[in-house]
Amino acid sequence: MSDLDYERLIARQEIYDALCRYCRGLDRMDKAMAYSVWHGDGTALYHGMYEGTGHGFVDWVWKAHEAMERHSHQIANSLIEINGETARSETYVTVALWTNPDHEAQQMEIIGKGRYVDMWSKRGGKWAISHREYLHDMESIHALNRGNVGEASRRDLSDPSFKVIPAYVDS
Repeated sequence: MSDLDYERLIARQEIYDALCRYCRGLDRMDKAMAYSVWHGDGTALYHGMYEGTGHGFVDWVWKAHEAMERHSHQIANSLIEINGETARSETYVTVALWTNPDHEAQQMEIIGKGRYVDMWSKRGGKWAISHREYLHDMESIHALNRGNVGEASRRDLSDPSFKVIPAYVDS
């Protein structure tokens, strides 16, 4: 394996890890972790929902997620192309959201599927998003038919996963 192949392999894994941190940051409500995926001047375009800074998007989506009972983000296919200190990626994402019931409305489950199309750059030894465009492919909304709910699962630092992988601290 050449040095260039090795560097690309490491970069690809660092980018994939950042994508995973984003999902964990949102689902465990670890805002520092969610912020860490973007450069401070990084931007986000979620068509019809949000356009602005990456950190601003985290703040915007935070309010929506706080109002939910539960949410879960999963990433799947991820095509990552590295070119020196920049990269491009397309990553499929599925998000499941459970609304909180109110006195007039039934609790709903929203399943959204789309793609993160990201421009990355490596600055100060760290890969982060310079620009994200979220492409929303499809969504289903239906009355929640509650099944088994994990008793140990939490949306904060009391989640058992933090005993294994601590809260994010920018290095």
